[in-house]
Amino acid sequence: MRSTRSYLDMPLAAGQHFALPEATTNHLVRVLRLQVGDSCLLFNGDGFDYEARFTSLLKRGADVEIVGRQEVRNESPLRITLAQGIARGEKMDWILQKATELGVVRIAPVVSDRTEVKLDSERSDKKMNHWRGVCAAACEQSGRARLPAILEPQPLAQFAAGDTNGRRLLLDPAAALPLSSLDLAPDAEITIAIGPEGGFSDRDLAMLKAGGYEGVRMGPRILRTETAGPAAIAAINALYGDWR
Repeated sequence: MRSTRSYLDMPLAAGQHFALPEATTNHLVRVLRLQVGDSCLLFNGDGFDYEARFTSLLKRGADVEIVGRQEVRNESPLRITLAQGIARGEKMDWILQKATELGVVRIAPVVSDRTEVKLDSERSDKKMNHWRGVCAAACEQSGRARLPAILEPQPLAQFAAGDTNGRRLLLDPAAALPLSSLDLAPDAEITIAIGPEGGFSDRDLAMLKAGGYEGVRMGPRILRTETAGPAAIAAINALYGDWR
């Protein structure tokens, strides 16, 4: 039987007693019907799963005690950053969810010439909180105990000129270089840039190439933005990472 895992944004340690947040309690107690004495797994992104046992059930909450912890070793040896042109609505959620499941360590939402989503300061804060929740839920499901870092949304020019380490790739159906010819080391650092719904403009492509990004292609078909990132990450893991 698969263990139930819940993400908590708080320090965790063996022997700790505390009340679960109401939302977590609702899922574990009201939905899954866990009782006093039952166990669940908690994690906070530090690389460990914490076994917690229910010690009491309250009207609006539940108390637990952490009785042990275990290191989770299922991260990809590749350190992949996804630089994703911000997509509309549920498309962006889907991209973040699948990128997290596939093992990326960092996600950089970028604003390019053809980005249709406009974020002011207030909307950006709300989006960031929502996106972190999407990634945390994907970690709960996939068994990851480390959340990918999500950078603040930024202009593509700013990101392309930044200090990203390792190999810089740009998914481009017109590129001459196939993804399978990269010959990456098993512990390589990789950043892969994906355009928004309308793709990257010529100016975007020029900025990326000036920042050291090299175009790579994945077959003869043009992929949608919500398909391109997860497909590229999966292919890279199959060719060079922990799927080999």
